[in-house]
Amino acid sequence: MRVAVVGGGVAGLTCAHAFAQRGARVTLIERRAATGQGCSWFAGGMLAPWCERESAEPLIAELGFESLDYWRRTVPDVPQEGSLVLAPPRDLPDLKRFSRRTEGYEWIDGARIAALEPDLEGRFDQGLFFPTEAHLEPRKALAALTTKLTGEFGVRMAYESDVVDDESSLTADADIVVDCRGLAARDRLADLRGVKGEMLVLFTREIALKRPVRMLHPRIPVYVVPRGDGHFMIGATSIENDERGRVTGRSMLELLSAVYQLHPAFGEAEITEIGADVRPAFPDNLPRIRKRGRTIYVNGLYRHGFLAAPALARRAAEVAFEGAYFPEVMDEDRREW
Repeated sequence: MRVAVVGGGVAGLTCAHAFAQRGARVTLIERRAATGQGCSWFAGGMLAPWCERESAEPLIAELGFESLDYWRRTVPDVPQEGSLVLAPPRDLPDLKRFSRRTEGYEWIDGARIAALEPDLEGRFDQGLFFPTEAHLEPRKALAALTTKLTGEFGVRMAYESDVVDDESSLTADADIVVDCRGLAARDRLADLRGVKGEMLVLFTREIALKRPVRMLHPRIPVYVVPRGDGHFMIGATSIENDERGRVTGRSMLELLSAVYQLHPAFGEAEITEIGADVRPAFPDNLPRIRKRGRTIYVNGLYRHGFLAAPALARRAAEVAFEGAYFPEVMDEDRREW
């Protein structure tokens, strides 16, 4: 089977992998000069299915459990140190609300928090610890996956190629076209919308963390993801618009305010990067696989790119090779299942 995968973000790369593993001859078509430079570039990389259940439907956790295992098997450097959820004492009701909406956690006291993260000693009296969750560095993970695709599976990479026509020269000979273009696929998926996310990277030697920490904040709950060598990714906003690139001052103030409450050392940290991009989402914020003729659309990953993409890619390959049907991501009305 000849397969053309359009889009080199996390959805496209994992789909290329899923099809190549089944013996397909895969060409990956990316409009940029390299893979992983769309909204995947600004992702947090948290593999936290239990934490996501607080605000997402159970389907996201189901996909996430499968994907967490995938990343640990497929790319190097996926620490499984768990996730920590904290709140200032005045916001303890928010922590309790968070706990009621999910599972897979332990209530821990200040001493246990300090044992897990010594630099947070004395700052919090209670927290939630999710021991089975993990995280990765998105840019390194996608680079490793790209190397695996080209070296181990012989996937052809067609960079700086913008495909919007199923009959273009790059897709004309394909038996299956897998469209993973994200928001660019609105020319075919009219119900897609953009959700902007803004993030920043801080550098400091004054604090060390081993695992992602979610800080519940009245305005913007933030997460802090350690990236190694004193760098921390701070994210992220969710703004209902499709304006790429521009980061607002208000968003940066709110992110910095929240992370300062986690530890004052972040107030003296160097800002090494600020970024924003637009994540594709359907009206219910759940992903879809749609098949139209020879084209399979994998889209709508919203905030859950790394958490959902491998599980969706496996399903897309089964749709193509076996005619499988997955109502949880292919039925428009999920009440049917």
